[in-house]
Formats: sequence, C-alpha cells, structure tokens
Amino acid sequence: MPRIAALLTGRVQALDGLRTAYGKQPRLDRVRATRTGLEGDEVGNPRVHGGPDKAVYAYALANYPLWQADHPRHGARLVPGAFGENLLVEGLDETTAHIGDRWRAGTALLEICQPRQPCATLARWFDDPAMVKAMVANGRSGFYCRVVEEGLMAAGDALALEHRPAGAWSVAAVLDASYTPSGPGELLALARAPGLAASWAEWALRAAQAPRAKPL
Repeated sequence: MPRIAALLTGRVQALDGLRTAYGKQPRLDRVRATRTGLEGDEVGNPRVHGGPDKAVYAYALANYPLWQADHPRHGARLVPGAFGENLLVEGLDETTAHIGDRWRAGTALLEICQPRQPCATLARWFDDPAMVKAMVANGRSGFYCRVVEEGLMAAGDALALEHRPAGAWSVAAVLDASYTPSGPGELLALARAPGLAASWAEWALRAAQAPRAKPL
C-alpha cells in the first residue's frame, strides 16, 4: 500500500530577493490538512501558489534516484523536499496516480486534481534554468491535491485509495496531452477529465478551440 514517506512544511524566506516558502523541512508530528493547505506551511506568492486546488503537493520518492542519475551535479540538493513537496510518497507516481483519485491519509481525505507546472523558483533553487525544461521533458512533476475532508496526517501514514472516477486520467496522461497533444480532440477530452482543476480544464478548452493558445 502507498504511504507517506515524509511530511514537510516551510516558512517564507528570501531566495534571490524573492519571497518563497519553497524550502521545506520534515515534520515528525501529526499535521492538520485544511482546505487551503497544511498548518504551518506558508505561501510566498499566493497569486500562483496555494489555494484549494494546490492545497497539498505530493511527490514520488521513486523519482529521486532518476533525477540523481540524470543530474548528478545536483546530487547534494536532490534530497527530500528538493522539489518543494509537502508529501513525499512511496508506492505512487505520475503513472499510477489519477486525477480525481481520493486517498485517505490519516484522518484527512485528499483528491488529486492537477500536475505541478515547474516555474522559475525551481530553477532558482537548483541555480539551473535547465531544471524547468527537464521536469517538463521527464514528466516527474508530482501532483497537487485538494483537501476534501480536513484531518490529521503524519509521516508513515498509509495512503488508502477510496475512490477513482470512471474514465480517470493518470497524471502522466494529463502531462502528455497538455505538452504534446495529438490534436483538439484530445484537448477537449482533457478539459472534461473528472476532477481536473478548473484552471487546467479551462486552459485545455481554450487550447482546443485555438491551437496556438498560450501554454499553461
């Protein structure tokens, strides 16, 4: 059964003159998951981060050895929390996690709703602008979750799948359709994916109607 290998939260700090809570520290206590995030986890730029559809960011433990193999010069930084995740999860990745999945973690219930879009903060953290394109290319994005039921969770808790909607898209399939769509039909289908974050679905619909629409 998948489980939470580590739970992390962060406080706002300065990084290259910008306010960010990208840096996370492991928590050993039980932490409350609320509709807008984990208690004690701050947001540096609420315009693009945080909110109900980005309440909890999960990342696959299995991705780390792959990153280390591909980018050995960043090996010292490729440790839990390097991607700003709240949950480092074992036994679940972008190919097995599906949009609309509801996972029980402790007493909280999480719903996966969108992949992560890499941004300039990732590049700043590693002091390497190529890391953004690398995440797009390799699909190791992690995924954001809504908090459907607030509750307490901790490192070591099992992740129990309670619901997967009919026709659910894997996170990997959403990434493929978003970055390399086969055509407007695939984007229209993506826009209707059950449980997908409204902002992502709206972009997919615009892109289907205007193939040269601005990327996500």
